[in-house]
Amino acid sequence: MAFKDLFKFNKGKTTFVFVGGKGGVGKTTVSAATALWMAKSGKKTLVISTDPAHSLGDSLEKEIGHYPTPIAENLFAVEVDPEVAMEQYQAKMQEQQASNPGMGMDMLQDQMDMASMAPGIDETAAFDIFMQYMTTDEYDIVIFDTAPTGHTLRLLSFPEMMDSWVGKMIKIRRQVGSMAKAFKNIMPFMGDEEEEDKALEDMEVTKKRIREARDVMADPNRTSFKMVVIPEEMSIYESERAMMALEKYNMHSDGVIVNQVLPEVSDCEFCEARRNLQQKRLKMIEEKFSDQLVAEIPLLKEEAKGLESLEKISEMLYGQPNA
Repeated sequence: MAFKDLFKFNKGKTTFVFVGGKGGVGKTTVSAATALWMAKSGKKTLVISTDPAHSLGDSLEKEIGHYPTPIAENLFAVEVDPEVAMEQYQAKMQEQQASNPGMGMDMLQDQMDMASMAPGIDETAAFDIFMQYMTTDEYDIVIFDTAPTGHTLRLLSFPEMMDSWVGKMIKIRRQVGSMAKAFKNIMPFMGDEEEEDKALEDMEVTKKRIREARDVMADPNRTSFKMVVIPEEMSIYESERAMMALEKYNMHSDGVIVNQVLPEVSDCEFCEARRNLQQKRLKMIEEKFSDQLVAEIPLLKEEAKGLESLEKISEMLYGQPNA
């Protein structure tokens, strides 16, 4: 099986690919190269950077924002902006307060305290974007250029975390609604039942979308994880631990991309020693990840920047585009 055959497509449904690994192994390069290859193969493609320390724009040599930016034919890119996400989150909270002017009781404080305990805003924004594109099926494939492993595992735990959090918010909202109805006659400023029902309805819709996202993330026909490693022990061991953690979220890494592999050299003693060490690590990778497909990218003479360079890398991984 060729590495490109790992990608599965369902007519009318978006395919999701997470590209993960230790910091500094080349996740952004692989994500951008994969996205470019997919676009050239005729797939409407979106690549999203969920790493707060964005480098996707640098790799593509394009200015990228919080919303889909056209890069090339069939190719769009997003860098999640935590500040924009925070503004959007605050606007939602203000809208909720405005629609419920009577929520000045202690239970409102409980609700606001719960809101302040919400998961990290940058990760929440990344998950919101995932849910948005999951439900619209606007793209053939969405590729997530993820943050280093720990951040990524938190992102993948979001369906469970957010499901629990929204569930608690719904419980508090129901308590507030009951109190509002009980004291409506003496506290007319509490707001009407329609407003209460609308707020509760919005939360129930959110909870449903979260569960739908969880189902998609656990569906191997819709979602896959590609691990990027370099032939060094620390990268290999961290990737192995990450793969074990993925199983907890019903996700499986089906492919490993080994980056920065040294070519053979005959006139450099240092280079030869490093290559010999790498060859040992490559054997370790084959043994540890024997149930997955492994591909290699050689160490390049120049930085992997710009569409031309990324196109060459994509062809090393996947061959010529099908389109």
